[in-house]
Amino acid sequence: MKILLASDAWRPQVNGVVRTLSAVTEELAAMGHRVITVTPDRFSNFPCPTYPEIRLAITGPGKLGQYLDRENPDRVHIATEGPIGWGMQRACIKRKIPFSTSFHTKFPEYIHARCRLPVSISYATVRRFHNAAGSTMVATKTLMEELDRRGFRNLRIWGRGVDTELFKPGDKSLIDVLRPALLYVGRVAVEKIFRPFLI
Repeated sequence: MKILLASDAWRPQVNGVVRTLSAVTEELAAMGHRVITVTPDRFSNFPCPTYPEIRLAITGPGKLGQYLDRENPDRVHIATEGPIGWGMQRACIKRKIPFSTSFHTKFPEYIHARCRLPVSISYATVRRFHNAAGSTMVATKTLMEELDRRGFRNLRIWGRGVDTELFKPGDKSLIDVLRPALLYVGRVAVEKIFRPFLI
């Protein structure tokens, strides 16, 4: 099967979305599928304000539609709500090509934490993006229930896994601290809510 994956988040970015999509494309390739990625590195791009590691593509539905026409994929998945995501969504709708999306990031909360825009405004936009899809994949039942309350439709659980060869219990005496020991691994930023974790 030929699968077109459109994402505004891609290498060399280092974050959970990129890691998830990279692992999925590797697994799909191992299963014999061909994955075509439409990502910011294929276009002129510029750094995202307040998060310069993310590159925003300068493109639109016309250019993205050329990928659809040329590749003629069996399936289209749009992973993010950035310029590539919105442009690919419009290109698919124009061509009556069904597509799926995935909800990776709570952008409304992210935007609110950065510039105080009410989350209701951002959620209306993000909801419009995802509700155009045949299905929107989410990582957990809790997130699915939250988005359902916010008016998102066609939600599907897209569970995650753990590489048990890479991540497995080890010798706990390595770190001599009072138990339980908690560890956060991730980007430190205003939208990451640490206080409840630390209390």
